[in-house]
Amino acid sequence: MAEYFSEMAPEVQEFAKICKQNAVINPELYSKYDVKRGLRDVSGKGVLTGLTEVSEIRSYTIVDHDMIPCEGKLYFQGIDIEELTAGFLKEDRFGFEETAYLLIFGELPNKEQADKFKKLLANYRSVLPTSFVRDIILKAPSADMMNTLARSVLTLYSYDDCADDTSVENVLRQCLQLIALFPMLAVYGYQAYSHYQRGNSLFIHQPVEEYSTAENILHLLRPDSKFTKLEAKILDIALIIHAEHGGGNNSTFTTHVVTSSGTDTYSVIAASLGSLKGPKHGGANIKVVRMFDDMKKQVSDWTNEEEVKQYLCDLLNKRAFDKKGLIYGMGHAVYSISDPRAEIFKGLVHDLAQEKGRMEEFNLYAMVERLAPEVIAKERKIYKGVSANVDFYSGFVYSMLDLPPELYTPIFAIARIAGWSAHRIEEIINEGKIIRPAYKAVAKHKSYVPLDDRE
Repeated sequence: MAEYFSEMAPEVQEFAKICKQNAVINPELYSKYDVKRGLRDVSGKGVLTGLTEVSEIRSYTIVDHDMIPCEGKLYFQGIDIEELTAGFLKEDRFGFEETAYLLIFGELPNKEQADKFKKLLANYRSVLPTSFVRDIILKAPSADMMNTLARSVLTLYSYDDCADDTSVENVLRQCLQLIALFPMLAVYGYQAYSHYQRGNSLFIHQPVEEYSTAENILHLLRPDSKFTKLEAKILDIALIIHAEHGGGNNSTFTTHVVTSSGTDTYSVIAASLGSLKGPKHGGANIKVVRMFDDMKKQVSDWTNEEEVKQYLCDLLNKRAFDKKGLIYGMGHAVYSISDPRAEIFKGLVHDLAQEKGRMEEFNLYAMVERLAPEVIAKERKIYKGVSANVDFYSGFVYSMLDLPPELYTPIFAIARIAGWSAHRIEEIINEGKIIRPAYKAVAKHKSYVPLDDRE
């Protein structure tokens, strides 16, 4: 019966052909009715659908009423993310927990507040229901950790006596618990998959109370629980820069949309996880890594600019890698000149590559980052500049940290749950209307035909 569940019946294939034939909408109608496909206008600018104080993305300035592209900026509750990360690095501290505090509460904590918040998260890491790992995570492990994570989140609903209470206090409690538990849910899910489907030894470590989120991820994942300070610091920065990115990205908008219906926290976060899983969103860094793996096989001399440039041309012309016509990791829906998250990452990536003895690969990444905009500008008609986005370097970082590819997107989720929580609470406090955009119906009206008269 299990095999039959996944079997593609011939009847389904026949019905699929009908779908493909009858569900096609004339592309010209989108222009006729001025439809903002993807809630974006023709220049790529997002349609304004809400207000937020959680974060701000800036990619242009206004000069004489004209939009002029500028270096990308990202602000968390009004604080420049470059200043934020520089502060944590200068003070030699882990910063993800304080970043979560900033996003949710709108201000940086003082030392007493920071200590209290970190202790609360540490306490919540120990509230995973008794036997949850054995009964839920270790049973029926999935090859996709995002599905495992979503299943775990939905199952936690059943353990919460106040699951449907949408008061600010209760939602805050739920969100903080999920922020604390996400590393365990993700890593334990991977350990189950690695053991039962790959035949590796099963390691289930308990989180360490004194560790930061980044340290606990490495501790939980590695059989010997060992990691260097540089590894943990870079993973911490990765969590910070992935924690939030405006209310209009797909998963955060999902958070707002589902929250606006009045449903529970677990359903909201599971929906957001489903969005983030998509290869056009959180799964993009895996595509970058796989693209570079293919590039390293096809390009004989990684230092030869002409050879690398030819490979990039082949990518754009659907002759290389997955033949989708994309250079993964290049370009962003909002940023044009630069993605501040990629800029933060780049310097740290260099240091980690040196520690790991992978400078040859780093130099290849740096060359592609430099050449890709030239190749894209030559081969494509584009409305704005193209630069490396955060996904360009993140997959390389994760590979140097020996994180399995199955955890790349869950790491994104471990970070972004902080932003989702802030946006969910913001949506609840401001009591917005249920989000319901309009779709124009373009089907022609038809008369009912009795069954015996149908062809």
